[in-house]
Amino acid sequence: MPPPRKVDLLPAELKGWLRDELVARGFADYEALAEDLNCRLKEAGLELRIQKSAIHAFGQDFRDYAEAQATAQEEIRAFLQEASLKHEVDVTSALFQQLTTIQWRLQMLMSEPGGLPDPRGMKDLTSALNNLIRSTDLREKLVADERRAQSARLEDAVAKGELDKHAAQKAREIMGFV
Repeated sequence: MPPPRKVDLLPAELKGWLRDELVARGFADYEALAEDLNCRLKEAGLELRIQKSAIHAFGQDFRDYAEAQATAQEEIRAFLQEASLKHEVDVTSALFQQLTTIQWRLQMLMSEPGGLPDPRGMKDLTSALNNLIRSTDLREKLVADERRAQSARLEDAVAKGELDKHAAQKAREIMGFV
């Protein structure tokens, strides 16, 4: 097993600072970023020093990860707009986030020479996909339940004389209930 990358040895607060700086600097200016990071390391009393090339490699990985996260977020937004079920937001978001994270880790493992996916990672990905499928089934059940409730409200309005029977039938057709 190879030794950990120096960037992975950074304290959490400095690693967070590095991520923020990478984004702020547009994933560029690695030489100045290395200087700034090494000054912070020295000020913190840490012996660790990180070269520009190590920061660049980390930056490229982080940029790819950030782009994947942004794509996943856009897919989540599109899915939720299509579904228009607000109470599913947290569950669906968590599942997409989980899938994205697992997929990212597997891709990083596979990109290294001789890197094969960890069987546990494959199991996690499979579990996440199964959870997403179950969530889709749940979504379909919720939609069906909501349509039944709306149809019942239309029937109730007809029974109370608030709505014409023909108008209620037309509403069902427009809403795709028939």
